[in-house]
Amino acid sequence: MKAKAFDAIVIGTGQAGTPLAGRLSATGMKVALIERHLVGGTCVNTGCTPTKAMVASAYAAHMARRAGDYGVRLGGDVTVDMKAVKARKDAIAGKSRSNLESWIGGMENCTLLRGHARFESARTVRVGDDLLSAERIFINVGGRAAVPNLPGIHEIDYLTNSTIMELDHLPRHLVVIGGSYVGLEFAQMYRRFGSEVTVVEKGPRLISREDEDVSDAIRKILEGEGIRIRLSAECISFKPHEHGVTVGLDCSSGDRSVIGTHVLLAVGRQANADDLGLDKAGVETDSRGHVTVDDQLRTNVAGIWALGDCNGRGAFTHTSYNDFEIVAANLLDDDPRRVSDRIEAYALYTDPPLGRAGMTEAAVRKSGRRALVGMRPMTRVSRAVEKGEAQGSMKILVDAESDEILGCSVLGPGGDEAVHCVLDLMYAKAPARTLRRAVHIHPNVSELLPTIAQELKPL
Repeated sequence: MKAKAFDAIVIGTGQAGTPLAGRLSATGMKVALIERHLVGGTCVNTGCTPTKAMVASAYAAHMARRAGDYGVRLGGDVTVDMKAVKARKDAIAGKSRSNLESWIGGMENCTLLRGHARFESARTVRVGDDLLSAERIFINVGGRAAVPNLPGIHEIDYLTNSTIMELDHLPRHLVVIGGSYVGLEFAQMYRRFGSEVTVVEKGPRLISREDEDVSDAIRKILEGEGIRIRLSAECISFKPHEHGVTVGLDCSSGDRSVIGTHVLLAVGRQANADDLGLDKAGVETDSRGHVTVDDQLRTNVAGIWALGDCNGRGAFTHTSYNDFEIVAANLLDDDPRRVSDRIEAYALYTDPPLGRAGMTEAAVRKSGRRALVGMRPMTRVSRAVEKGEAQGSMKILVDAESDEILGCSVLGPGGDEAVHCVLDLMYAKAPARTLRRAVHIHPNVSELLPTIAQELKPL
């Protein structure tokens, strides 16, 4: 069979693939854009967009229950209509997906093909009965929830971050396996909807990549809302129970098991690169299944790039989109951009949210650099107190010799937004003294960032 010739093939319509197809086709290239499931990838369909829509519903329920704290009286108990929550979430995600489909449909020189793409060589890809060829191929296939081979896992029904959002009813007792970002967002969300929630974490503390003070603060916030946290669960196992599932914990203390009606697995992600026929193209992957790329997102095979979650270089929507920007800049704009130019930054969307940029305190200590640190609890931030949301704290880390800002964390109301004040200065390579002299608006959470920068002490 003769292959249909294209100038470029883009596999996957996630946050890197679709805009890249747009840029390439706008130059006059003939582009094949391939999608085997839903346009938009994880972010639009099972990630950021639908989950944050549900977080908003959970926040509304939480604030309704707290109305009395603000002098507002509501009659009767606050209840949550999960069918309505799901319908709202579906409508928001559906509109985002529809907008993307319209954008793709309006791209000149771009053909959207539905189906599973598999390499047949380094220059050819098969989609169903169609064989396509191109000198440039871009892999943007995303990732999915990891399902570890834990004892009894195949004997029970379990949920992942994708399937839990298809529920239109409230679990009586949700057991969340994994005490990191995805697990904690769903734990707080469903607790606010009205479920009993237990978080089971194998490690000694939650979100281990964060500093211990941040981890401890988030634990207290969640426990304050009635979420049970079980740490150091070294031997997690499952078996069916008449009321749902028995989850074996084997913790160093406390109960040896917990019975839940539903189990959510939130123990990490894996790349969707294992069924693409990469071996036929000669494309290498690492020990975790991510497509191996260099600093400009090129694979080991000339003419093939990997972007987004499948390359293991970010696993966020914003890093995926930046992958697109890096590839487009190098290919089309004569602008040599690199992954290593990127400053690590992300947010945890519990309430209050955590905004993070740059290095943690632990990473700074490990680096051996002489550093300064400034901190301020939210109880001393007027805006947080006025909102009745004075949980959390802010921290800034600065190099003691160069005055370079090394990192920042903001756990508190608007923390996911406020952290950008510092992140932008880091990208501008501005010293901490620039922040010290900034005049921020009062009352605001971010107004305390200059004050913190003025009160630095040796780490």
